[in-house]
Amino acid sequence: MSLESCVDVLIIGAGPAGLMCANALAMAGIDVRIIERRPTKLTVGQADGIQSRTIESYGLAGRLIREGNQVYMSAFYGPNERGEIECTRRERLVTPPTACFPFIITLHQGAIESILLDSMSRHGVKMDQPVAPSAIEVSEDTEELANMSSYPVKVTLERLDAVGDATKTESVRAKFVIGADGAHSWVRKALNIAMEGEHTDAIWGVIDMIPDTDFPDIRKLTKIQSTNGTCMIIPREDEKVRLYIQLSEADVPFDPSTGRVDKSRMRPEKLFEVVRKMFRPFELRTSGFEWWTIYIVGQRIASSYSVRERVFIAGDACHTHSPKAGQGMNASMNDSHNLAWKLAQVLRGWASPSLLKTYELERRQFAQDLITFDKEYSVLFSGKPRTGDNPNGLSHENFVRVSEKFGSLITGIGVQYAPSSLVNVKHQGCASNLVIGQRMLPQIFVRAADALPIEIQDMLPADVRFKILIFTGILTDTQISNVNSLAMQLGKPSSFLQKYTKHGNVWSLFDIITIVAGRKEEANFLDVPPLFRQHWSKVLLDDVDVTQRRGGCGYETFGIDPTAITFVVVRPDGYVGMVAPSPALDDVDSYFSSFLIPRGLFSS
Repeated sequence: MSLESCVDVLIIGAGPAGLMCANALAMAGIDVRIIERRPTKLTVGQADGIQSRTIESYGLAGRLIREGNQVYMSAFYGPNERGEIECTRRERLVTPPTACFPFIITLHQGAIESILLDSMSRHGVKMDQPVAPSAIEVSEDTEELANMSSYPVKVTLERLDAVGDATKTESVRAKFVIGADGAHSWVRKALNIAMEGEHTDAIWGVIDMIPDTDFPDIRKLTKIQSTNGTCMIIPREDEKVRLYIQLSEADVPFDPSTGRVDKSRMRPEKLFEVVRKMFRPFELRTSGFEWWTIYIVGQRIASSYSVRERVFIAGDACHTHSPKAGQGMNASMNDSHNLAWKLAQVLRGWASPSLLKTYELERRQFAQDLITFDKEYSVLFSGKPRTGDNPNGLSHENFVRVSEKFGSLITGIGVQYAPSSLVNVKHQGCASNLVIGQRMLPQIFVRAADALPIEIQDMLPADVRFKILIFTGILTDTQISNVNSLAMQLGKPSSFLQKYTKHGNVWSLFDIITIVAGRKEEANFLDVPPLFRQHWSKVLLDDVDVTQRRGGCGYETFGIDPTAITFVVVRPDGYVGMVAPSPALDDVDSYFSSFLIPRGLFSS
């Protein structure tokens, strides 16, 4: 006997990409189910680095900071004339000046997954394991695919722990399916989505352990280029470190029947002996190994990220690259976050299904940029170091140049989405320093009601709503009149604030934050019309706090005219979607009308 069920979104794979998506959808109140073939939770190994943008994005910073290790500094070691390594440079990590968190958090993947699992559980969603898909069918009926109330994807699931007479098979009908099932994705293969790119010849080993060493920079992100090969040190939580170890073909056993690396014939002790040679003259010892693996670097990207905009793939299922810049998990989680809010808006009936096309548009271009970086970066790790016998070899400066060139991409801070229905650059000059298509810049403002300093990013939670930031300028009597007039226009049923929301419930789809160019000693937040201050906490001032140490100059930082009224539209994922002067309300309406559905046309 087979069970049958229906669900709005079925997620296959419960790694960082799948859990991020499930958590975001659960928080949005979407009917979501996530399955995983592993019988138990991950407890060691796998990915371990969280970049600046990922820390600031999803409301997870507090626990990540408490449980993880913070990495601020890097070091570089190269060979001297004796063939031993020595430090050639120590420096702070390359992070953009606008990063809220100027460090990397290192924490093993299992702990990061637990943070997401706990959040999901609070919203009533649990991971279902061990369960694996065995068949998938996507309807080709045009009308069914266009109907957001339909369930056009059928997935057959197998319960891997079923015994005796227990039901082993389940047929699930879903509105959407997300394949977040890793580099060897079953979903991708079942739907014949090709991976484009190639494997390199570079072979690497990875060891997680607690070291006993006289090496002075074991707690920094350290790159070692020795005459015996290259190693990268990642300091971790609980005094652990991760070592990425360059291997030669002589170091690795191959299966003669397949020509592939035979991991079954490899041992961590052998990897450790390889890396100990790279550390000379320093000693490196350990009492044991928590986790280890070997891999060949592959730099590939899926030819498509979706099938009929009903099945999507995310994370390693759609792009693979080396792990040494800490991008795999970060890119995967950001894929899922980009997709989740768009799915939520479509499933709620707020947005047209055409919105889902922007997922591949935005995230595939990012993956291509990431692989371009990864190819340059991987060459540095595989190349020979500069020595007296090899004056043209690689040095610290080579790493610095690549890190500076791609630094904003690595941290995620400088990711920029191309113009689309969601990215409208027409009025970029109204906020010349807020790059449309990039994430909203951080800035401290002061809350008008109580003078509390507020980081604007803390006012932009990932709650699937668009944030409308209204910069009123300096509230002279004339400007107050202009702001009141604008509020009256936006209160009309034909305005963008009203026509896309049910029953005039503006706050279900939009969150309005008003930012006044004024001093805390003089400002009265009641001068702002009620529509622009749904709550007293929603009115901010561009002023310094009472200590004179934080805040101020926000208008100048963003490049906004304090004598004008300016809109800044921030997408649910924290990226600036458009900016516009107040006389250009028609342009703001055109922006939203390109993907939102007027309330009279809601399907549910």
